[in-house]
Amino acid sequence: MGPKIANHPNVFVLDHPLIQHKLTILRDEDTGAKEFRELVKELSLLITFEATRNFHLAETTVKTPVAETTSYVLVGKKVAVIPILRAGLGMVEAVLELIPAAKVGHIGLYRDPETLAPVEYYCKLPEDIGERDILIVDPMLATGGSASAAVKFLRGKGAREINLICLIAAPEGIEEVVNSCENVKVYVAAIDSHLNEHGYIVPGLGDAGDRMFGTK
Repeated sequence: MGPKIANHPNVFVLDHPLIQHKLTILRDEDTGAKEFRELVKELSLLITFEATRNFHLAETTVKTPVAETTSYVLVGKKVAVIPILRAGLGMVEAVLELIPAAKVGHIGLYRDPETLAPVEYYCKLPEDIGERDILIVDPMLATGGSASAAVKFLRGKGAREINLICLIAAPEGIEEVVNSCENVKVYVAAIDSHLNEHGYIVPGLGDAGDRMFGTK
């Protein structure tokens, strides 16, 4: 099965059996930090594989041990992967395995516990960010505030095509991103039921950062 478009042409829910299987284990409260980190990496790799489907190719010629043939190489893609700290860090290595030439920037945002609004505390980006296509990575798309803030900040720095790669989203987060961030494609393994009064995705998987790094 391929990706499903979820009520918006720029939102893609990836229902591949491997993704759904690994996501189930990730959700389980008994999954420990080591296995949790490994699953985040594996899921990130699988989702990034789909998110790069529209990268452009050019023909080239290669000589195999048997014969010369026409084949294909990526062309015209300079990529930056931007994790939203801190949970997004667990997704970076997977992207770099698929796209080793990508540069890495970092955006530090946290949600104010009272207002749930994003507050920026750190930002470091490649100097040529305006020349690169962007993959923002963050395991959870809850209110959408952090993702939207990151997109708007990157647009202000001249970023062009921006893709958002998440593991689980709430409908509220999807709505926020598609309504406030023009032409951003969202790739996600699941869109869950709703946000609770504390801003957590239900059923979700809890706090991704805490589970990834073993903190509370």
